[in-house]
Amino acid sequence: MTPTVASRPVRLVAHLMEHDAFSRWLGIEVLAAAEGLSRLRLTVRPDMVNGFGIAHGGVLFSLADSALAFCTNAAGTLSVALDCTISFPVAVQVGDVLTAEAIEESTTRRMGFCRVTVTNQHDVVVGHFRGTVYRTTRAHALPDDAPTADT
Repeated sequence: MTPTVASRPVRLVAHLMEHDAFSRWLGIEVLAAAEGLSRLRLTVRPDMVNGFGIAHGGVLFSLADSALAFCTNAAGTLSVALDCTISFPVAVQVGDVLTAEAIEESTTRRMGFCRVTVTNQHDVVVGHFRGTVYRTTRAHALPDDAPTADT
């Protein structure tokens, strides 16, 4: 049986994650990666709560922001956030397992627009996130990319 080679978007997101110390510190796990889609998961730890004993909003924002980054960069072009908003319809507790699913809704040569929905382990929506990214002209390079005549 021939081993399956991961797609370029999967390898690219794995490479980005390997170099994303903050996402790793949060305990984020990549569940899915494709052009225009990412799905991430994290479990809320006791050190992630605010003064009210619920998950700090920054934890949800960071999870959604990482999902946005992986979703919009998986196509291979460096994309950076321009504008992001989040709403928190339901409080998140220690021990909750959060899943963020990012879907690129539209894109142009220079801009990408993405929706990220964050749910808990009961499939209750705990975060609504929207992000706009700027697409640079810089292509991502992977360590295993074959050299070209230009390199």
